[in-house]
Amino acid sequence: MVKSLRDRADEATRKVQEIMGVTPDKHPKEIADAIEQTIINALLEERERCASIAFDECCEEDRDRAHKVAEEIRRIRTALIANLSSMR
Repeated sequence: MVKSLRDRADEATRKVQEIMGVTPDKHPKEIADAIEQTIINALLEERERCASIAFDECCEEDRDRAHKVAEEIRRIRTALIANLSSMR
């Protein structure tokens, strides 16, 4: 079964509530939103880092190709943000 980011955030919320000893009705949406946003930010930052590495190191002799890869990653990032935002 493929888990969405929201499924993972909800699972983490339950674990956090269990660790903290609070009931499941104590701000589950707020906790899941914070966890989900943290996951999204981490994914986006990692994509940016990979694009930078591709641009700076991997394709040094072919900067045009690296630039195209970096731009495609940025385009996908924009689409990902739009799709995730619409899921809320």
